[in-house]
Amino acid sequence: MVPLIGIEEEYLVVDPHTRHVAPRAAEVLAAATDVLDVVQEITRFQVEARTPPSTDLSELGSQLRAARKQVASAARSCGLAVVASGIPVLGNVVPPPITDQARYLQSNQLYGGLHDEISICALHVHVDVPDQEHAVYVGNHLRPWLPTLIALAANSPFYVGRDTGYLSWRVISWGRWPVSGAPPYFPSFGDYEVALRALGESGVLLDPKTVYWDARPSPSLPTVEIRVADVPLDVSDSLTLIGLIRALVVTALAAVRRGDRGLPVPSEVLRAAYWRAARDGLQGTSLDMRDGTLVPAAVMAGRLLEHVRGALAEAGDLTFIQEGLDRLLRKGSGAMRQRQVHARGNDLAEVVDDLIEATVA
Repeated sequence: MVPLIGIEEEYLVVDPHTRHVAPRAAEVLAAATDVLDVVQEITRFQVEARTPPSTDLSELGSQLRAARKQVASAARSCGLAVVASGIPVLGNVVPPPITDQARYLQSNQLYGGLHDEISICALHVHVDVPDQEHAVYVGNHLRPWLPTLIALAANSPFYVGRDTGYLSWRVISWGRWPVSGAPPYFPSFGDYEVALRALGESGVLLDPKTVYWDARPSPSLPTVEIRVADVPLDVSDSLTLIGLIRALVVTALAAVRRGDRGLPVPSEVLRAAYWRAARDGLQGTSLDMRDGTLVPAAVMAGRLLEHVRGALAEAGDLTFIQEGLDRLLRKGSGAMRQRQVHARGNDLAEVVDDLIEATVA
């Protein structure tokens, strides 16, 4: 059985004249009356679009394209634009304008300066699983592949007027939060429950939703949520990532049913692989944590495809994802496009202009 998928994509609101992020998300939301599900985010720079659950990647693609076009149209009606970028390219974002909701204001009080770089946008993929225990073991299996997803999705090289030297600065910035990044390896569901209780006792969690690991049991849905990817610039790239992620979950579930709880990759090695993937994306090398060797990022992407080939074939997605991955490897990620546009004129305003156009292309 092919599991249902639900998608969340986050976008930044920008002023198309100054090209700076604009704290006017509430106006865009008020104008976005035709969008099925578009909601506030933690800062007033951001909006989030959500799809209804579906098993069909083509249907999800149509929903994402429609949501982007409708949100962009709502923004235009307010004299604004939206961009699919992992982090603001231009603008004054420190301190960020926090959305006036009790939970967000409490978060700001608890985490303080960590919010200075909270204006970040990701792709969140929910995949149905039987229960939280299965979700935890799926997370174990996903851990070695999360850096490859980072490299494929990288779309945040520029941050408020400067080149960070990374292709995904969002991943690096987000990694400073106390419960973020790759999930720990949990030998048993009991170990997971003990860890969550200890985190709660420590005061580091505002609530269960602030367990921000990049693969986590959803606190409110019967899903595993994968939140490792920058929001891609191109919907086609989003769909490639979504298909790979679902296939990873399906492959992991099959292993869990056989009693396999995943490879216990050391957290410090995984952290290093995250850093390399965020810095170099598809342009450099990746660490294959199954044998500890460095290989070209494109080779690692090919190994990911082979790992999930059976699940893709079972879902009828193999040709679609293989073509999408080939296209992504050929043209590069959103971050590589941002760098190419910047190289033409050394002007970040041109990068924002291109983001505005490409987000709804």
